[in-house]
Amino acid sequence: MKIELYIAQLLYRYQCVTVPGLGAFLTEIQSAQVNESSNSFSPPKKRIAFNANLKNNDGLLANHIALAEKTSYEYAVSAIQYEVFNWKKALEENEVLPLKNIGDLRLNADKNIVFTPYDQTNYLVSSFGLAPFLSPLVKREIFEKEIEAIEEKATITMVPEESRTANPYLKYAAIFILGLGMAGTVGYTMYENQIATQTILVETAVQKQVQNKIQEATFFIESPVPAVTLSVKSDKEIKMPYHIMAGVYSKEKNADKTLRILKRLGYDAKRIAPNRKGYFPVIYGSYSTFAEAEKAKKEINKKHNPEAWILIQTL
Repeated sequence: MKIELYIAQLLYRYQCVTVPGLGAFLTEIQSAQVNESSNSFSPPKKRIAFNANLKNNDGLLANHIALAEKTSYEYAVSAIQYEVFNWKKALEENEVLPLKNIGDLRLNADKNIVFTPYDQTNYLVSSFGLAPFLSPLVKREIFEKEIEAIEEKATITMVPEESRTANPYLKYAAIFILGLGMAGTVGYTMYENQIATQTILVETAVQKQVQNKIQEATFFIESPVPAVTLSVKSDKEIKMPYHIMAGVYSKEKNADKTLRILKRLGYDAKRIAPNRKGYFPVIYGSYSTFAEAEKAKKEINKKHNPEAWILIQTL
């Protein structure tokens, strides 16, 4: 039975696979590597090591073999023991014991097992399909020199031959034209600044004149407007539409009698024009607001006439 096949299968899934009576194969994850000397790149992988001190049976390898071979656990343990016996015998005969896709086992001078792993197989599942590769060295200096040489050649070919023998006075003419342009620009800028300064001075003078005119109009009025005399209306002209009624009489003599009595009592009583039925009304007084009339009515109701009421009418 080739138990190294089952050991390799377990190395993908576990960090430690123990071979009872021989030792344990251990895995450790190594990050990606870059070798600058050889320009090689290696993906992350599991490094395999061997520890001869871990010899106890943990049941992992035997259970895996029993499931794969569809046999009993006891038979798998016996098969492992038989294979380990043959491996130790081969090592004692100073032979190198190769384990496929895992590595080589051999004994050193002290009769200790030395393990040399194979690098061809990567047991890290996350790096499946990734293989080491070499990258050619990029010589940047050579490329930069070649680009500079190409640029120099392109520059030389673009310059016409006639430009070397052209009239040298053209150069001075160009300088002269450039100078005129700069002088024009400077002159135009100075002209704009001068115009702006003059505009500010004119605006200042105009504002000063306006202020003087305002002060003269305010404090030195040559022909003052004549005073306006307002006439205030007398009390008789003020509308007083609220009246407190003392009574309405069918006979004028009774109305006159009531008027005299109210005047003796101190009321500003008076008669108003007869109504549509020919009766003669007598009032205690007239008021401009309803509030004033209501206040007076309450006092009259309390002291003199409980039947007094308010008539709203413009006389």
